Amino acid sequence: MQQNEPRWLVEGRKYMGQMEIKGPRHNPLILQFWKDIKRGGIKDDETPWCAAYVGAMLERVGIKSTRFESAKSYLNWGVELREPAYGCVVVFSRDGGGHVGFAVGQQQNGDLMVLGGNQSDAINIRAFPRSRVSGYRWPVNELRDSRELPVMTGARSVAES
Repeated sequence: MQQNEPRWLVEGRKYMGQMEIKGPRHNPLILQFWKDIKRGGIKDDETPWCAAYVGAMLERVGIKSTRFESAKSYLNWGVELREPAYGCVVVFSRDGGGHVGFAVGQQQNGDLMVLGGNQSDAINIRAFPRSRVSGYRWPVNELRDSRELPVMTGARSVAES
C-alpha cells in the first residue's frame, strides 16, 4: 500500500480476496455493495458487480457514485482525465458490456494494474491492456494524486463479466 493513498483505495483494499459464492448462496458483502449504491433490489452476486464495488468504495468514503449497475455509467461521472492517475476510475470495454475499477499501477508493457471487483469473480488487482480503456475519471472536488503509476507485476484479467 502506498502512503497517503486516496481514501477510496484504502477502503477498497480492505476487501481484497472476497469472492462470489457459487450456487444459491451469495456473499453478504457483495449484497451490501448493491445497497451502498442504492440498488438493494439486486439480491445476488452473479449480476455483474464491478460497478457496485467501485460505487460502494466511493460511497463509503463520502463520494457520490453513479448509483447505477453499469460500468459504462462511469464514463459520465466525475472529471475526465486524458491519462490514468493513481487511484482514478478506469472504464474498459469488453464483449457484451464494460468493466470498471481503480488504476493502481502499470506493468512494464504498459498494461494497467486495476483494483476491482468481479475480476475472476473476486476483488483483486489484475492487468488490463490499455487498448480496452474507454475512459479515465476522477472524483469532482478531490485533489488529484500526482504520483506516477508504480510498475507492478501480476496476472492479466481473464474474466470480469
